[in-house]
Amino acid sequence: MVFNSLQFVAFFLVVYGLYRLLPHRPQNWLLLVGSYYFYAAWDWRFLGLLVASTVIDFCCARYIASRQAPRDRKIALLVSISFNVSMLGFFKYFNFFADNLHALFGLVGWRLDFFTLRVLLPIGISFYTFITMSYVIDVYRRHIEPTRNFLDFAVFVAYFPHLVAGPILRASVLLPQIAAARRITREQNIEGAWLIGWGLFKKMFVADNLARVAGAVFAPAGHPSGLEVLLGVYAFAFQIYGDFSGYTDIARGVSKLMGIELNINFRSPYFVRTPQEFWQHWHISLSTWLRDYLFLPLSYAFSRRLDGVRWLGLRDDFWIYAAATMITMLIAGLWHGAAWNFVLWGAYQGLLLVLFTVPWGGRKRKRAGAAARRPFVRALGVLGMFHLTCLGWLIFRARSIAQIGALFGDLAGRFEPSGRVLAALGLPLLFYAGPLVAVHAFEAAHDDFAVVFRWPRIVRYNVYAALIYLIVLFGDFAGAQFIYFQF
Repeated sequence: MVFNSLQFVAFFLVVYGLYRLLPHRPQNWLLLVGSYYFYAAWDWRFLGLLVASTVIDFCCARYIASRQAPRDRKIALLVSISFNVSMLGFFKYFNFFADNLHALFGLVGWRLDFFTLRVLLPIGISFYTFITMSYVIDVYRRHIEPTRNFLDFAVFVAYFPHLVAGPILRASVLLPQIAAARRITREQNIEGAWLIGWGLFKKMFVADNLARVAGAVFAPAGHPSGLEVLLGVYAFAFQIYGDFSGYTDIARGVSKLMGIELNINFRSPYFVRTPQEFWQHWHISLSTWLRDYLFLPLSYAFSRRLDGVRWLGLRDDFWIYAAATMITMLIAGLWHGAAWNFVLWGAYQGLLLVLFTVPWGGRKRKRAGAAARRPFVRALGVLGMFHLTCLGWLIFRARSIAQIGALFGDLAGRFEPSGRVLAALGLPLLFYAGPLVAVHAFEAAHDDFAVVFRWPRIVRYNVYAALIYLIVLFGDFAGAQFIYFQF
């Protein structure tokens, strides 16, 4: 059941109609039953995993809060983390490790025929395990008090707008909204309707149409030219952004209609100048989760071992940052998928983050900082960072390490202008991505991601009409799944 399907429209109309009629506590029961039905519509067999994660983490958090002894609290925390990591590791990475172990032993002539089990990936498992783990960790750190109401906690975990592809909500943000009676305002209805429409535009007009452009270039048997590779990577950059941010916009819009606010997950990530800025604007809920629960603990652990270390003239705080960043981004790559291209993509992102923090010299950095404030220099910085991001998307989208090498070879060695390629790939790219870039450029220029609501009414209505027109005439109504469902 995807947001861009008639099945979801029917589901939401029934749930929303009942929701508006019921008082607060029955609303929560409705949300829980509706969310479990929403998840079971994908595959009812995995509903037990969601329930098990909910029950175990609810009990672990309550136990942690009831104990003062550090040993008891730590044991309960380890139970929660071990369960969630083991569940995620088995279902997401069993096939990956089994296939690689089989290939490794095959190099010396051994056959591992007993590895015949193929494990299905439960949808959304990467998201809801991170949600419940962050809750238990925050209780352990005494940042929040655990809820005593199991219904509220179960709704927090399974809440259907964010269940299968985020954003990754913190308990401190969502639980109080679930526990309290909700009042739906006129502004929430207006903003919610806009976000749903804007998200559907990103998905059905931008992402699903550009998927065909990118797919032709990344096809296994293809032999694209350098220009085709470049345009295909551009297409995928806007495809994955439109697809994932479109899902988040629809989730936020649906939630606003029910009086519940979800976090912003994207803030024009292609209008930034550094990798640090990129991760402050792309998949924000994941990057902040990795920062708080992985990078900072790793930095603290390394700081106790690298204190006073100097190497290549760089201080220990740089090497602490570099080591913690590389490990964090390698894990972030694996989180996205069980394949070597995702590991390589994580390493590439980590390397960019590290290289952009090398202290090249105080005076040079001051001069560079002053120059970066000039509009032309800033535009060049944005353009350069966009292309560094696109190189990462090539690694991310490729089907194998061999294809990554081939595509980079085509990009470097077979690049030549072609009117036929520009017509076949460049014009569709411009047509489908152009309106998206124009709106985000306006938002970025004003540093206001709700600027559309400050436009004159006649301008807003024309924008709304144009989006509907483009969706109806050129949108993909096949109900294609969202890319991040596979992660």
